[in-house]
Amino acid sequence: MQHETVLVIDFGGQYNQLIARRVRENKVYCEILPYTVDLDKIRKKNPKGIIFTGGPNSAYLEDSPKISTEIFEMGVPILGICYGDQLIAHLLGGKVEKGDNQHKEYGKTKIEYGESILYDGVDSDQVWMSHTDYISSAPEGFVVTSKTADCPIASMEDTKRNIYGVQFHPEVEHTIDGDKILSNFLYKVCKVKGDWTTTSFIDDKVKEIKEKIGDKRALCALSGGVDSSVAAVLVHRAIGDNLTCIFVDHGLLRKNEGDDVERIFKEKFNMNLIRVNAEDRFLGKLKGVTEPEKKRKIIGEEFIRVFEEESHKLGRMEYLVQGTIYPDVVESGLGDSATIKSHHNVGGLPEDVDFQEIVEPLRELFKDEVRNIGLELGIEEGLIFRHPFPGPGLGIRVIGEVTKEKCDILREADAVYMDELRKAGLYREIWQAFATLPDVKTVGVMGDERTYAYLVGLRAVASSDGMTSDWYKIPYEVLEKISSRIINECDGVNRVVYDITSKPPGTIEWE
Repeated sequence: MQHETVLVIDFGGQYNQLIARRVRENKVYCEILPYTVDLDKIRKKNPKGIIFTGGPNSAYLEDSPKISTEIFEMGVPILGICYGDQLIAHLLGGKVEKGDNQHKEYGKTKIEYGESILYDGVDSDQVWMSHTDYISSAPEGFVVTSKTADCPIASMEDTKRNIYGVQFHPEVEHTIDGDKILSNFLYKVCKVKGDWTTTSFIDDKVKEIKEKIGDKRALCALSGGVDSSVAAVLVHRAIGDNLTCIFVDHGLLRKNEGDDVERIFKEKFNMNLIRVNAEDRFLGKLKGVTEPEKKRKIIGEEFIRVFEEESHKLGRMEYLVQGTIYPDVVESGLGDSATIKSHHNVGGLPEDVDFQEIVEPLRELFKDEVRNIGLELGIEEGLIFRHPFPGPGLGIRVIGEVTKEKCDILREADAVYMDELRKAGLYREIWQAFATLPDVKTVGVMGDERTYAYLVGLRAVASSDGMTSDWYKIPYEVLEKISSRIINECDGVNRVVYDITSKPPGTIEWE
């Protein structure tokens, strides 16, 4: 089945993935493409609508991101957001100017809406602004549909050509009724039906996998995390025993995780599962390595090498299944977008991978969508709502050189942390929580003796998909209990700190 598609054209905005998620929440399939995309590629995707993202540049500068004006002649509804709005104005003959202190707007702003199909059913007057430049003159054919005290053209539209622009960010929670504005664009302007559901995805993907793999055999890179688990069950539904899951215990897993993975997938799902104990191999490769990206690349490459070796033992395996999801793809670099960090599922693949093809059935899904798919596939909630765990595992939560001693310390500290979060009823409320072990030792006192031991960092964030997040306000009494237990029960630790950085500006993981 060919789903309706809306395209998000990325001009470097920090909320590009959030826009895509908001579209998906409206049951419309959405893809992010770089502004450098060939227009023929856009035409082939036959989009129902196109959204231009924000971005840090000035539309009127020569070297700023642009797109051909031919896109306005395709007859496809277009919505420009922030920079996307200014770019529309600039390309179509309006005027964009550098704002003085009066015209700059950052944060929550009161807006005065006019008549527009975008604002049907919108009651609030609060939006989120983040701009220095402003549109001083709308292009010919456009009418102004809202304003603020400092922004004379807070939105504009040309209904004949179905081109709309908003200076504010409807995709963020701080714009009250922003979801209604996006829904109006999708359903009232683009005329979508809304056919993107988990059930339709599963049916379509199972059919696609059957057609692609046929009666050939596949290996699945199973980590036991949410993404790889859902990928494994989905592919198993399509090809059954032609799937063999390879679980690499690289010595960088959480406490008891290896045994749990083996038990769940062999007993509950009756899958062909091979557990490879490769702790010494991975730690050997990581010896002396401290640079985060290098650690990721090493771990990613060793994963593939282990799979290749196992496939040779089993006979020819044509396909490798991975649990790559959409944020992995985008964060690893989408066209000209900046690479935030490489993911071992994406950027760490060696060039000479010995498989006919990599199969990534979840590649177009966000994390919340993956969880919904998993529940519909019958995977137990305990696994589905397990906090995200990176492919490189403790390899990037032990900051600096990775050793068995450090991993063992971190495993114990993390287990205590998770235990207390569950006891306090906070585990399901928190998007992701984990302990990290910086390469730092501090002075402490235990009993009457001076100690010089490791510091453990605790991280907990609230988020819906990991694209943006706020640090979670764990009650002090819970933090106190966690800290006390870690210091008393984990040898080699004498200090605990709590990370109160949001994303952005930080990332969720420390490396």
